[in-house]
Amino acid sequence: MYNKEEITNWFMSLQDNICNQLEKADGGKFIEDRWKREGGGGGRTRIIQGDVIEKGGVAFSAVHGKTPEKILKALQLSETDFYATGVSIVMHPLSPMVPIIHMNVRYFEMENGTSWFGGGIDLTPHYIDLSDAQYFHKELKKICDKHHPEYYTKFKAWADDYFYVRHRQETRGVGGIFFDRLSPSKEMSLEQLFHFVQDVGNAFSPIYTYLIHKNKNLPFEEREKEWQLVRRGRYVEFNLVWDKGTKFGLDTQGRTESILMSLPPQANWIYSHQPIEGSKEHTTQKYLRKGINWLDII
Repeated sequence: MYNKEEITNWFMSLQDNICNQLEKADGGKFIEDRWKREGGGGGRTRIIQGDVIEKGGVAFSAVHGKTPEKILKALQLSETDFYATGVSIVMHPLSPMVPIIHMNVRYFEMENGTSWFGGGIDLTPHYIDLSDAQYFHKELKKICDKHHPEYYTKFKAWADDYFYVRHRQETRGVGGIFFDRLSPSKEMSLEQLFHFVQDVGNAFSPIYTYLIHKNKNLPFEEREKEWQLVRRGRYVEFNLVWDKGTKFGLDTQGRTESILMSLPPQANWIYSHQPIEGSKEHTTQKYLRKGINWLDII
């Protein structure tokens, strides 16, 4: 049976392993910012600005203290302390041919004994490459199928709904998987749930380093860079308006710099922007919708 200390230590090792693999793929080095939370706990935020990744963050945190009233109300709980730990990652590449990627794996525990895992991983290409999208989803399905036959279908649909920019009526990218409040049950123990979360976390490096090496040397022009900035703008809109992780971090008096590390170094907003009919940008826009079966897209 795992406890919160063992889970926390594993998340710290996951941060170390991912940073090591990304440094090898990029050639740059992470800088580390250690911080403490006034209400309890702290973390390590690591940022890379390298040859492939224009700005990327791999953040570990373990925070605890009094649960904010807003969260207690949402969970319909009486006053109790909380403990939360996890790793959060966002990579914004320099090239518009390399996709943005996000992953978050986390554990939450209440003083009253309630506990659960949550997380997800999703891919946001500036230009959708069908083979990349198919590869990404096949890798995620392998992980899900190893643990439960319904996980991929359920968590893929959950990601479609979660990573949806409602005010734009488009998905953030090609989706992935998303899950939350996975609590121990008769069907799945805490240990089994943790093994699933570990497999999701360990999949990040091989998936993204493959996509980096495949796409980093593709040529691009100024038009593609302009489109990249527009797509980054949509990414910002989602993270600041809809993302629950951002809201949770700010509600629990988390460290603002670490919470907002997910934002790109530059973004752009063009009034009433519409891609040209038949263009690569227009093709990508058409795929930004829910319910696509990426496994059989080719």
